[in-house]
Amino acid sequence: MTSKPKISQEEEALKSLNLSKIILPVLLGLAVILYLVFRQFDTDELSKIEWNSRLLLYLGIAVLIYVCRHIFYALRLVILSDKAFTLKHGIELVFIWEFASAISPTSIGGSAVAVFFLSQEKISGAKAVSIVLYTVIVDTLFFLISLAGLLAIFGPQLIRPEMTSMFQGYGIVFMVVWLFMLTYGGVLVWGLFRPRVIKRLLMWVASWPFIKRYRLALYQIGQDVVTTSKELRTKPLSFHIQAISLTIGAWIARFAAVNFIILALVNVDWSFMEHFLVYARSETMYVITQFSPTPGGSGVMEIMFSGFFKDFISASIGSVAALLWRLITYYPYLIIGALIIPNWIRRVVRQRRKV
Repeated sequence: MTSKPKISQEEEALKSLNLSKIILPVLLGLAVILYLVFRQFDTDELSKIEWNSRLLLYLGIAVLIYVCRHIFYALRLVILSDKAFTLKHGIELVFIWEFASAISPTSIGGSAVAVFFLSQEKISGAKAVSIVLYTVIVDTLFFLISLAGLLAIFGPQLIRPEMTSMFQGYGIVFMVVWLFMLTYGGVLVWGLFRPRVIKRLLMWVASWPFIKRYRLALYQIGQDVVTTSKELRTKPLSFHIQAISLTIGAWIARFAAVNFIILALVNVDWSFMEHFLVYARSETMYVITQFSPTPGGSGVMEIMFSGFFKDFISASIGSVAALLWRLITYYPYLIIGALIIPNWIRRVVRQRRKV
């Protein structure tokens, strides 16, 4: 069994949730947006935006489907915790999880912090590890399968409109990220069936002298795979179907928000395949930014937005769309997370004093 984090680990995790960390991603994102707006400012293009009820309707739909995404994730937590969490509690925990992701570089994410705060709830440390590792596995499988399918449908156009080959800048990055996900996703899935083999393999890798600094992390991953394997082998098929269905729904809702944001700003009559391509580009853009060194991809995603959708919107309108997109999908987690976390910490401290 994986024991609960030590005090030093707890302090480190709490430090990573420091509310002052919201300043950097906000400043980065807004600075890039302002730069793009002034650089790409075009009065004629911006005048085409119709500030009417239609715009509000589509923005409202974008907000609504993003709320649905949050609820899907909360329901997934309820199921993965074997209903140890209520839906209300799951919604609160997803805000904390997303806050941790929003203030962490996208290449790191909030999973490490998620193990910590879940282990502070009314579940064991082993259960917390199983929940987080399982979400990593099903999320990875979603991207591996969906991106392969989307690439088969759209080809290089999946990434940017001007691309004619996957062996170009963004295409190469896309393939490297996909292969990386395939590697660690394959190891984790295999580990569910042969956990002891994976543990021994990771311990062997950890013995290599040039990766000494990652030795403890590899040992922990090996133990976590064994723990998760034991936990999941007892679950019925319905458990996995529900978890996978909610995962698919959550990711589709995340990427479909872009469709409605663009529709709010540009009055066009798209075909189904054009809608599908916008969705596909949104998913691809997200994956390509997974090695961004900035918190939550701030600055990087805003820069890339207009380029990915330039065959659907102009650069000027793209800057506005990028701002609205981040206002709906990113900044709320910084704000609401900052409001929730202090209360959550006080509640955890009170619970410990009662023990």
